Amino acid sequence: MNSKFLRVLAIATFVLPCLVFAQAAPTTPAASDPLPSAPGTAVPIGNGTKVGTISVEQAIFASNEGQRDFETLSKKLEPKQTELKGQNDEIDSLKKQLSTQGDKLNDDARATLVKQIEEKQKKLDRAVQDARDDAQGQQNEIAQRILQKMAPIIVKYAGDNGFGLIIDTSNPWPNGPVLWAGQAVDITKPVVEAYNVQSGVPAPAHTAGSTGAAATKPAATHTTAPATKPQPK
Repeated sequence: MNSKFLRVLAIATFVLPCLVFAQAAPTTPAASDPLPSAPGTAVPIGNGTKVGTISVEQAIFASNEGQRDFETLSKKLEPKQTELKGQNDEIDSLKKQLSTQGDKLNDDARATLVKQIEEKQKKLDRAVQDARDDAQGQQNEIAQRILQKMAPIIVKYAGDNGFGLIIDTSNPWPNGPVLWAGQAVDITKPVVEAYNVQSGVPAPAHTAGSTGAAATKPAATHTTAPATKPQPK
């Protein structure tokens, strides 16, 4: 499974426009790649002729297990979110000081303040990058674990319902292979329902009544370039 499979949901509400999540669309296993299967599990050869679609990304997020584990991860990373926000607020305060008092400072004092801002900004940038890598790694671990268990269910559902080909629609056109597909051939919802039954994980309280692809995916934080560094006059 590609390491960029999912956008990381951790620190999704972080007010600093930092690098926690990548802006680019997530990548999923290619439609031609064999799905992973549990150790010792034989993959049946389908004899069907129908073509179906599934959003593997959406199926993972929409499953009860996925919602539970990603929510747990989000809460786990909240302290880091708070820490980074505190560092950003401190930098903003120093920048405001430079903006309002810069013309009143002598050259040495102004240069010292500018250097302090730049050093703190570099430290924050490194911390944000580390947080992003850590969060993405943990999310990918969750997604990979769920997909390992979901893959045999996808294969079984396809075989039982006469499908000879299932295409992943996690990435919309033109980044994905499917230009258009009707809901009648999408098997995301029934696969999620079957996985929920097998996993035995109850639906989260806040999403009770929601099933399958109707569940909302975690939000992603946009990536923006770092603010321009202040220059001494």
